[in-house]
Amino acid sequence: MGRMLVHYGFHFVIPLLIALLCYRTRWKSAYLLFLAAMLIDLDHLLATPIFDASRCSINFHPLHSYYAIAVYIILLIPKWTRIIGVGLMLHILADQLDCWMMNY
Repeated sequence: MGRMLVHYGFHFVIPLLIALLCYRTRWKSAYLLFLAAMLIDLDHLLATPIFDASRCSINFHPLHSYYAIAVYIILLIPKWTRIIGVGLMLHILADQLDCWMMNY
């Protein structure tokens, strides 16, 4: 239960807090872009089984690979791609936390 709360908290609550704190005048659009970053989970459809609670997504699925993460980090640099870069990195952080918690 705790692992699920941390995982989904990082997918929904933390992005909301960041949107409210860092993008005050346009927090709604920032939050929607953060949520849109969850579309990278579509790569789970390529796996068999699609969902496995004991599988770490990081470097297993293509959009969760180290190469993809490098692109997400680069997206943090230009101001015009920063919001989506933050959303993607929050998603990766949520999945990485899930992987760490799986081992404890």
